[in-house]
Amino acid sequence: MKTTSKNKFLKAAIMLLAIVGMVNLSFTSYAQDAKKKPWVVPEKSKAVKNPVKSDAANIESGKALYTKHCKSCHGVKGLGDGPKSAELATACGDISVDLKDQTDGEVFFKVKEGRDDMPSFGKKIPDDNEIWALVNYVRSLAPAK
Repeated sequence: MKTTSKNKFLKAAIMLLAIVGMVNLSFTSYAQDAKKKPWVVPEKSKAVKNPVKSDAANIESGKALYTKHCKSCHGVKGLGDGPKSAELATACGDISVDLKDQTDGEVFFKVKEGRDDMPSFGKKIPDDNEIWALVNYVRSLAPAK
């Protein structure tokens, strides 16, 4: 009889620990979501149009820049699963989805200026036309409609 009581107690303790663990995970997820702050881009920057034609040559140029500067965090397809992404305090997210409702000007601003874990590439890629080519490449990662 004592063995059965011990088993019941053990099962109840394991269940309690599982519930506490799940509650803790949900609070951790909530806290991480609360830390996400909007990335405010000035209206003037949002309105800037991409002067670089989105053709095969420029997309290929943008891909080379992406491979060199972005892939380690954002991953091969922009899913936010690059090898360095786990080290970041801010999740990279899926840029093909996260950027779909943003203007080219917004994407350009974010690449050039950076914020938090996202470095500024204004000095690493000083030619604005190269950043615009990178914007064109990132756009090519979006799934076909």
